[in-house]
Amino acid sequence: MRSTSQGENGGSPHWTTFLKEFAKAPLSVGSPIATSTGTIKRQLDGVDWANTGLFVEYGPGTGEFTRYILAHLPRDAKLIAIESEDGLADHLRHTIDDPRFTVHTGSALQARAILGDDVVGRVDYILSGLPFSALDKSDRARIVEDAARLLNDDGEFLAYQVRRTIEPSLRKVFARVKRRRRWLNMPPYHLYWCREPKRSRPSNRVD
Repeated sequence: MRSTSQGENGGSPHWTTFLKEFAKAPLSVGSPIATSTGTIKRQLDGVDWANTGLFVEYGPGTGEFTRYILAHLPRDAKLIAIESEDGLADHLRHTIDDPRFTVHTGSALQARAILGDDVVGRVDYILSGLPFSALDKSDRARIVEDAARLLNDDGEFLAYQVRRTIEPSLRKVFARVKRRRRWLNMPPYHLYWCREPKRSRPSNRVD
């Protein structure tokens, strides 16, 4: 697999694909500017790579985070991405050649069905770049709740957001939620690290 580099202000060889998909579906893609390398490193700085077996990514876009994850992931680990935009999913399939990586075209609302029941409670990390401010409140809640069920007891949910719309859902589902503002990205991001799913919370949703 060939990795790409980008400056602190974003930009990469994949920017034309990113802009093309943003023009077609701005609410789904979220931002027309790729995430900076510094932001990627800051978001993933606390990942315990040596003990990571299964990493899941929601909304990978053109794969800036994806490539960084694969560059650090153990040889026997897996990275599964879920991307709603056909063009971006195809772009990842054509530009990333790595047996550890699989990308599914679909919605994070379908994550449990896409990943399968055998993955529930086994995921080490879930990273989300989805623009939660563009989603209905019920959909935001469902995605976060399902993510908590997919994670193992030591798992962590990570998210990078332009707005703080996701925060109430995170604090409702996770006992530990940490947020930091990343001003050096364009646009500036709110970075989230969430641990300790509140397993005792009853679920009223029937799958």
